[in-house]
Amino acid sequence: MFKKRLDKNRSRSIILAKGRRYWVYAYLFAKKDRANIDDDELRAFRKLADLYAGKTDVEIDVELQAKVIVEICHDQAQV
Repeated sequence: MFKKRLDKNRSRSIILAKGRRYWVYAYLFAKKDRANIDDDELRAFRKLADLYAGKTDVEIDVELQAKVIVEICHDQAQV
């Protein structure tokens, strides 16, 4: 799990990683709206990261097809 600064340090995102293959943006917030996430949220994001760590490629594909999650492709047009 990572906290990533975005938009010239004006926004933050919580990213869950799966074996360096999938990067799941789980939460995005503006720095002006809140400084950080609290301890309860951190624990919940860690549990979510563990859940994604256990997912198979097939499970990820099913979620993508069902639009439960959305793939963001850098420098690729989405149809």
